[in-house]
Amino acid sequence: MKEFNIEGACIKEEHYMVDILEKIEDITRLIEKGKYFTINKSRQFGKTTTLAKLAKSLEDKYIVLKASFEGTGESLFENEETFCSNIFQTIAENYKFTDIELYNKILKYGTKTKNYNQLNDNITWICMEQNKEIVLLIDEIDQASNNVVFLKFLGVLRKKYLIRDEVKTFKSVILAGVHDIKSLKLLIKEQKVITADEAKEISSDRYNSPWNIAADFKVDMTFNKEEISTMLNEYEKDHNRGMDIEKISKAIYKYTNGYPFLVSKMCKVIDEDLDKNWTIEVIEEAVKIILEEQNTLFESLIKNLENDKDLYRVIEKIILDGEPIEFNLDVSYINKAVMYGILTKGENKRAEVNNKIFELRIYNYMIVKRIIESKISLNYESRSQFIQENGDLDIIKILDKFQELMKEEYREETEKFKERDGRLIFLAFIKPIINGTGFYYVEAETRTNKRFDIVITYNKKEYIIELKKYYDKPREEKGYKQLAEYLEIKNMEEGYMVVFDFRKNKEYTNEWIEVEEKKIYEVVV
Repeated sequence: MKEFNIEGACIKEEHYMVDILEKIEDITRLIEKGKYFTINKSRQFGKTTTLAKLAKSLEDKYIVLKASFEGTGESLFENEETFCSNIFQTIAENYKFTDIELYNKILKYGTKTKNYNQLNDNITWICMEQNKEIVLLIDEIDQASNNVVFLKFLGVLRKKYLIRDEVKTFKSVILAGVHDIKSLKLLIKEQKVITADEAKEISSDRYNSPWNIAADFKVDMTFNKEEISTMLNEYEKDHNRGMDIEKISKAIYKYTNGYPFLVSKMCKVIDEDLDKNWTIEVIEEAVKIILEEQNTLFESLIKNLENDKDLYRVIEKIILDGEPIEFNLDVSYINKAVMYGILTKGENKRAEVNNKIFELRIYNYMIVKRIIESKISLNYESRSQFIQENGDLDIIKILDKFQELMKEEYREETEKFKERDGRLIFLAFIKPIINGTGFYYVEAETRTNKRFDIVITYNKKEYIIELKKYYDKPREEKGYKQLAEYLEIKNMEEGYMVVFDFRKNKEYTNEWIEVEEKKIYEVVV
């Protein structure tokens, strides 16, 4: 029986898979044009599966030489001679048990390759010997990220590409990894694992990459709603769950933004850990489970934030301050965040967190971090007091208690106490109450430095709470109207508003307001 796969390459006979035929065709067109290019996407983005399917689709027309630097260790990159003599063996290993003739042909070149000049010549010889053009695929190039010898190998490929009309060489070369080649050069220098002469050599040409011949790779590797539905269709044929495939695909996309690992992970959780009843409520339950798990993707996500203060600061500005940050890849930390899969290009050319699951994970991380650093006092005894007998949240009691907390603990704070701090305190306050049964997310469309709409999902119900700063009466009235319009879009009758008022003479009010036939409960803190 097939299953959803989140470990390694997907195998059609064993796993439910998204149909990526269009992506393969787009990549194949680059190959047919003789392009050299890099597929640099963040971890667990389906690169290895894509390369495997690509190689399979090319084998009738081309000889596909595959190599992966995963598990090779640093010995392969020890020096020029070691690399040049062993790169052919690394490639040949893929054919040891499938094509012994090709294996031996490739292997023999390793014994007579000791330097880059010989490597250059032997690439020509191996291409001349074959009756088909050769495509070279190299996966996990990040394993070479601290080795200058790899960059020199790219220099050999570049040189051969530039004279390809005179001397036979590979039809196309595809490199796959997290980093692009320019960032690999910078990474090498940052890691300081090179000699002084090597550092000088790299610095003299810091941005003019040995891979500047590469074509732009514009194939969208995320899964759109239609592509997600191809995997669900396959599953539905086997299990007959009666799911609304279009509706479920849309919901999965809402939380994952088509991030391949997260799409498969969500499906796997529903199929194996939940009741297999594919509904919106079950998808929300799957999101909650995923957010509570630890995995290498989340570990990498948090590590990248921890290791880069500039990156941490820009993510904080986007998700906590609601600041509009221009999506500009010339800004190094934005470029890095895109490379790591943290940021993506949103509406109005603004940088946004890649998907809601990442955003929620980052929120939870930053909230706990801020609580520890600032020693925020939450000051309530148990969560049960905020749960009604039918299991629903008592939002009125929650907001009144939050108002009480702010009045007791933070009444002396002025505007220097940033609105962001108030938002964090509210999220820190609400999180223990809903943990285990619900979760929250922030609507990207309403996140600005003036609005901050939180959607809480709990016990199969949604609650919309707008957090905003008080400016003046006209803008307060405008805020009511905006929330009422948003409630209309969400087909809801009631909403809630928390107003952060930094005036010294403010009143701590809490009241129901009716706006455009919508009821809004407002508390001022």
